[in-house]
Amino acid sequence: MRALFHNSTLSVLTTTRTTLLWLAIIVPVSAVIGSLCAAFLWLLDWATQTRFSNPSFLYLLPVGGAGIAWLYQRFGGTSDAGNNLIVEQIHRPTAGVPFRMAPLVFLGTIVTHLFGGSAGREGTAVQLGGSLASTAGRFLKLAPAQTRILLMSGVAAGFGAVFGTPLAGAVFALEVLSIGRLEYAGLLPCLLASILADWTCHSWGMHHTLYHIATHIPTTGPLFQHPILLAKTALAGIAFGLTALLFAEANHTLGGVLKHRIPSGPLRAAFGGCIIIMLVWALHTRAYLGLGVWSALPGDPTLSGFFTPTTDYWSWALKLLFTVITLSAGFKGGEVTPLFFIGAALGHTLATLLNAPTDLFAGLGFVAVFAAAANTPIACTLMGIELFGADYAVPLTIACWVAYACSGHHGIYLSQRIATPKHQRIMAPINATLRSMREGK
Repeated sequence: MRALFHNSTLSVLTTTRTTLLWLAIIVPVSAVIGSLCAAFLWLLDWATQTRFSNPSFLYLLPVGGAGIAWLYQRFGGTSDAGNNLIVEQIHRPTAGVPFRMAPLVFLGTIVTHLFGGSAGREGTAVQLGGSLASTAGRFLKLAPAQTRILLMSGVAAGFGAVFGTPLAGAVFALEVLSIGRLEYAGLLPCLLASILADWTCHSWGMHHTLYHIATHIPTTGPLFQHPILLAKTALAGIAFGLTALLFAEANHTLGGVLKHRIPSGPLRAAFGGCIIIMLVWALHTRAYLGLGVWSALPGDPTLSGFFTPTTDYWSWALKLLFTVITLSAGFKGGEVTPLFFIGAALGHTLATLLNAPTDLFAGLGFVAVFAAAANTPIACTLMGIELFGADYAVPLTIACWVAYACSGHHGIYLSQRIATPKHQRIMAPINATLRSMREGK
């Protein structure tokens, strides 16, 4: 009895000590990451407004891209691997994530948006979080297991702060590492880091765009009281998953072709910038530059606009084209916000074709295409609930999981591993990466 009491006391003391240790590490790291995300969002908004005020800045896109590519070539080292490097380091900590990744991706993303590249912001936030967390781990001389958790916490902090979705940020950091497995060991540190970073970002006065679904779905009564609507949701989920697959494969394929044909990073970025300018001339629109969250030009398709009943069939495909060219050429920023745009635009189109609620299907596409592209259906379901409300939990879950299943073993993060294959007939080596599966190794 005495031994049992002693062991219980020792367990409580060990848990308390570990919790206090993580608090002492994560609180300041998360505060710094949240502050940097706030500064990044402010500068990103400034860059977008400046670009609208100076349309001729578009013609500097090749020069800006070449300059950023040169900086990465000269000083970046392994930083150019971006999010994939962070995922690799979490799986197998070695040299860590270099601190220089943070300023390089910060500057590179601002330049991309200032001159009109079609990219996102998640890559910057995740890389900021991962770089700072890794630097803190080296400074504190943490053990490899502790470094893994701190890296995951940095990813959660960056994601949660930049999108204002702390629950999704915490789960994203655990889910993005491996298909079919959650890293539960990091759950509490990631949740704490994501919430603290989000609070810090808000405390600097940064606010996120609000999206509203007005369509009412009763939350009481039989679960399948709207069978036709749920069937349409599943059908849309198939389209969301196939679109995510198209985006990921187009991005990897074009990126590989450009690297083979134009080995020089600066020349490759300059070439990509010229192609974007030519597309703007050919289509007579700048609507698919930048984030696409808002526009100073009346009539431009925007994320918010897809939640209203208008007619727009092809914005999802055009945004996909602009984004794939931008990222394949080496511009920085990430894929997530463009995937939000692509998904919401596709949902808007499908709502028209399926005679379904426009705002609901725009919201479903918003999260489901990203869920399929990143292979993170749980995080994206939570993101949908945080953004749109719990009333839509059932259709959000259906859309995200159907899209996830239909995208196959493809994704935007090639360092992601396969813990549990999506389909029983798919044979994959234990912990095979998406890169090795794609290359047939």
